[in-house]
Parts: sequence; structure tokens; C-alpha cells
Amino acid sequence: MTQTQTLTAEDLFRSAYENRYTWDAQFPGYSCDVTMTTPEGSYSAHATIDSELKFEVTGVEDDSAKKAITQQLWEITIHRVNHSFAKSHGDNTFSFGDSKDGEVEIVVGGASAGNRYKVKDKHVTFVYRRMGAGIVSIDTYGFLDTEKGYLSTGYDSIYLDAETLQPKGGKTVFEDTFTEIGGYYILTNRKITKNENGTTSTTEFDFSNVTL
Repeated sequence: MTQTQTLTAEDLFRSAYENRYTWDAQFPGYSCDVTMTTPEGSYSAHATIDSELKFEVTGVEDDSAKKAITQQLWEITIHRVNHSFAKSHGDNTFSFGDSKDGEVEIVVGGASAGNRYKVKDKHVTFVYRRMGAGIVSIDTYGFLDTEKGYLSTGYDSIYLDAETLQPKGGKTVFEDTFTEIGGYYILTNRKITKNENGTTSTTEFDFSNVTL
């Protein structure tokens, strides 16, 4: 593959990392209404994310619903933070793994040894990363390309036991919809479908009345 002959593994991974869509330093924060729909019922709340990406959920009394909505705000903000490549990966080394159909595997050494990624067309298409006592494996197959980087719109994840590498629970599929509001791309809908023990369940989060 010509690209791997001219770029190092670090160069290739950095280009994809820096192509992610993040919010800039002028991001003002926003407020929105949230509706969470589960097989058990529907819950409504109000959410705010401020300019420093601190968030709050109000207007919902059910503890489990509040926890689930708060988890979504954490997910939203952590992926929009503009950390430099050096801050996130400065203690890592990178080498090439397998390549197939234009998708290049990046093997990580150093501080995060054992992690792996796959990159194609300046998009991270696969993540295999240790998280606490487990490993998360994420396949991404849907993207929204903006002038300021890409957003993942379709992906699935599964957690593995770090010792046995066997799945802990079933696969979870995410479908995300983003809307450009005031020059910023905001998550306005997320569907999460869990497949476990032959049973499928879907939870949907709708973020409406978004105001910067």
C-alpha cells in the first residue's frame, strides 16, 4: 500500500485522530430537552452543557433515568473535547499491523501497549482498547464528514474480559444523528440497541429544543 510506504504508523494514526470533529474554544455550550424512550416507558428531562463542557440534568425524578441521561451527556462531551495528539498519545508508540481493503491496523506500544486501531481514509474505523478491568472493541461503519472533521454515526461495541478475551454481555449497536446548530454539530438523536442472550432491546434518546 503506497500510503504506508510514505507515512509512518504514527503519521497515519495522527491524521485520523486530528480529523475527528471536536468543539472549538469558542463553543458556548447549549441547553436542550431530552426524551428517553425505553421498553419500560418514556422519561423527560432538561439538560445543559456549559462552555467548559460541564453538564447537568434536571427535571427528572426517576434515578435510573437520570443516571442514563447523565451517561449520555458524559459520552457527548468526552468525544467533543479537543485534546492534542501529544496529550492523548504522547507516551505511546505505533507500528503497522495487518492491512485489508485499504483499512490499516495500527498497533500501540508504550503506555497503552496492547491497544489497537484501524484507520481508513483518515477515519478511525476500529478501536480495541483496555478500559479498567475490561477491553472495549468498537467497529465504526457510519460517518458524517464535516468541514471540521468527521463524526461517527453508526457503530457497535462489545466488552471483553481482559484475561479470557471472552465477551462480557452482548453487542450494542449505536445510531447517531447530528444537526448543525449555530455552526456547531450537536447530537439530536441516539438509538442504542442491545443484543443479549437472544433478546434485543432499544433505548432512544431524543435531544430537542437545542439552544446555544
